[in-house]
Amino acid sequence: MIRRILRLAACLAAVAAVTFVGKRLLPVNATTIGFAYLLLVLVVASTWGFVDALVTSFAATVAFNYFFLPPVGTLTIADPQNRIALFSFLTASWIASRLSTEARRRAADALERQQDLERLYTFSRAILLIAGGESVARELIRKLTDTFEFETAVLFDRRSGEFHRAGPGESDGLDGQLRESALSGTTFSDPARRRTITAVRLGADPIASLALVGAAMPDSVLQGIANLVAIGLERAEAQELSHRFEVARQSEHLRTTLIDAMAHEFKTPLTLIKGATTAVLGGGDDLAASVREQLTIADEECDHLRELIDNAIEMARLDTAHIDVHLETVCIEELAREVVASMQSRIDERAVTVSAAGESPCVELDRRLARLALKQLLDNALKYSPPGLPVDLRVSRDESHAFLDVTDYGAGIPPRDQSRVFERFYRGEAARTQIPGSGLGLTIADSILRAHHGALTVSSRPGETTFRMALPVDPKGGSRP
Repeated sequence: MIRRILRLAACLAAVAAVTFVGKRLLPVNATTIGFAYLLLVLVVASTWGFVDALVTSFAATVAFNYFFLPPVGTLTIADPQNRIALFSFLTASWIASRLSTEARRRAADALERQQDLERLYTFSRAILLIAGGESVARELIRKLTDTFEFETAVLFDRRSGEFHRAGPGESDGLDGQLRESALSGTTFSDPARRRTITAVRLGADPIASLALVGAAMPDSVLQGIANLVAIGLERAEAQELSHRFEVARQSEHLRTTLIDAMAHEFKTPLTLIKGATTAVLGGGDDLAASVREQLTIADEECDHLRELIDNAIEMARLDTAHIDVHLETVCIEELAREVVASMQSRIDERAVTVSAAGESPCVELDRRLARLALKQLLDNALKYSPPGLPVDLRVSRDESHAFLDVTDYGAGIPPRDQSRVFERFYRGEAARTQIPGSGLGLTIADSILRAHHGALTVSSRPGETTFRMALPVDPKGGSRP
């Protein structure tokens, strides 16, 4: 208020000074002094604004009328032309002051917009310089407060449920509104307390909310801040995912290395033991019966231990989010006969038949993995069916899939166990007590079929159990990976 009074006094003094100069020091005509007054009004309007220019304009009009328009010394005008001139002068002064004030306002707005853009740019650079870590959101809100000079800023991260605060001002009562804004995407404004709460969106979905306490700002700047905060949070999320991926990749590499090392360390002494027992058993008939019996048991258990190690290592290799499948065209019936031939020592005198319904289909698959899966199924059938009963392998196809059924004629799988036979280490109660095994074979086979975008299913009743391998094919006989 005092500054305004002093400015108005200065305006009146300036009018008096121009009047004194035009009347006493440098006597001029009415036209010249009129332009002098107009110039003064423009200077005041461009310096202080419309109100000061309006007061100056009225004061100049009164002085112009009293001192320079006849009859001089009165506030009356005898000549009608002078009345028109005086009105024109007053109007021109008013219009000029308005234009000057508007120009000053526009300049101030442009300067403010420029400052807002510079702050947004500074904030965007600060986001790029934030190092990844657990405190990214906290560092983000701190840099926002420093850049825009807010009294207080609060960021609510919807994904983590955490609040991050910066600034010395009060933030009481904001938590509930921040949660609501992050959930519904709404905006709250409290001009009395100079508070604004807005949702931070990534696309159309709100991922956070932001509360700002301090000077008001245009909606465009507020939206720009919210967008930059969203970018900062998403960048932090991307960095965290990248870090996790790198850790997982390194962990997977370490895991593969350990698996290979374990395979070597376990199999090397096992091979030596197997070689020794085989050599001794094949050396002649001079061994005592009890010694031969013990060596035979050791030789058989050596084979069992090798099988357990192979299954465990293969399961560890297959227990990943992605299994590398090296595809080649393979005839299903040919694959089945290969597996049967490779397991002849295990089959011994059992009747294992391979048959095909119609022309045997050929599909694109990984031969090594497919052989391993079928081997597990055939071994399972041999293990869980009586020695005198056959095992059948049947190949068939429809328009979209090739099928390989492995059927045994054992006791069957109880209904309560059928839904769990593919779980790792799961074995039915009867199997656990009567038949040795690791519970990994069917899990390995199921993982291999899923890696080929196929399926492994089981149907069982007392006296017959069938495991079906289903592999997708296209109409030309190729795979559909």
